[in-house]
Amino acid sequence: MGVRILHIFAPLIRLIPTIQTPMRSFSVKEKTLYTAIALFIYLLCCQIPLYGVLRAEGSDPFQWMRVILASNKGTLMELGMSPIISAGWILQLLIGTGIISLDLNTNEDKFLYDGSQKVLGLILGIGEGIAYIWSGAYGSVDEIGITKALIILLQLSISSVIVILLDEMLQKY
Repeated sequence: MGVRILHIFAPLIRLIPTIQTPMRSFSVKEKTLYTAIALFIYLLCCQIPLYGVLRAEGSDPFQWMRVILASNKGTLMELGMSPIISAGWILQLLIGTGIISLDLNTNEDKFLYDGSQKVLGLILGIGEGIAYIWSGAYGSVDEIGITKALIILLQLSISSVIVILLDEMLQKY
């Protein structure tokens, strides 16, 4: 029964881009290069400010969590690694407690697990983005307007997909 729960994500798994598994193994030098490329992309996204954000003076309530979450306030990496990490924790908790039963030795279940983690990561990224906007982290919705609020949410969602793909690239390469 547990596997059927994850089959809910099957149509959505096909919509999220994926990194193809390499056909050959890579040397340490090539793996280091891929890691450096992923780090460069991530650090670049940490410098690109979100469009539509009002710069608010004052303290950051998530200041101490930003190191753990690898996030940067007011940039594309506002959410950092939290969506993909939270998705992995949730799925591991559900599998570990037996609520979801998967055999990660089979290709179908491995594909379903990896895809479900990406879909759940995107859902959590959208949810966190809505929570940030609703809480007034970027200014009240009345101040920034509904259009800018939706643009901010779109930016946070796209950056969540970027983090998911970078994570997948580092896992496979």
